[in-house]
Amino acid sequence: MPNQGQTLFERIGGEFTINAVVDEFYDRVLNDDRINYFFDNISMDMQIRKLKVFLKLAFEEQKTYPSFEMRKAHAPLVERGLNDTHIDILLEHMTQTLKIHKVPLDVIEETINKIEKYRDDVLNR
Repeated sequence: MPNQGQTLFERIGGEFTINAVVDEFYDRVLNDDRINYFFDNISMDMQIRKLKVFLKLAFEEQKTYPSFEMRKAHAPLVERGLNDTHIDILLEHMTQTLKIHKVPLDVIEETINKIEKYRDDVLNR
């Protein structure tokens, strides 16, 4: 098996792919009127950097992103109405973006499952 021993970060294509995926992902999100208002008055440069750091940490097998950081960062969005429907939309955009970048389907599934584990933290539940 060629992927044996590789982290999800490595299997997804490393930093190059993460950078391209995050940039494309936010292009899609900012053009989606169902969710783009959550990003009003936010520095997108900073938001893009944060997501890249999160994905790198989340996709390394031995590392996790701190729950309290995720909860704190998203609390204002939850107060503005962020809910499961919005998370589903974001995950769909991530899935489509990964497909555009030709990430293998099994790696996409693993990626979405990994991100999904943070849903309750993002929604402060």
